[in-house]
Amino acid sequence: MGSELLRIAEGFSIVAEGLRGLAKAEGGSAKDKSVKEQKQDAAKAQPEKTEVQQENPATLEGIRALMAQKTQEGKSKEIKELLQKYGAAKLSAVKPEDYPALMQEAQVL
Repeated sequence: MGSELLRIAEGFSIVAEGLRGLAKAEGGSAKDKSVKEQKQDAAKAQPEKTEVQQENPATLEGIRALMAQKTQEGKSKEIKELLQKYGAAKLSAVKPEDYPALMQEAQVL
């Protein structure tokens, strides 16, 4: 197992070096950016994320992806409450005709 961990660490090292090269090619590194610039970059990325969510159709897979994202954002309790609202303990128990409304409500969490 030790050799596998070393190979994984080596892979991460290669990826990190590649990312450093890309950052230099773009005219600087993340260390060169101020905290304010990094926050602005993150804020610019947020609307794109919302647009992607809205493009997902109200399918089981689309709702599952959205709910997984909301769970990662720490909204597990709200997700469970939302599922209960639709009479289900888990997503697979939600009726397909409720998918569009569930998707819309999950997006605003």
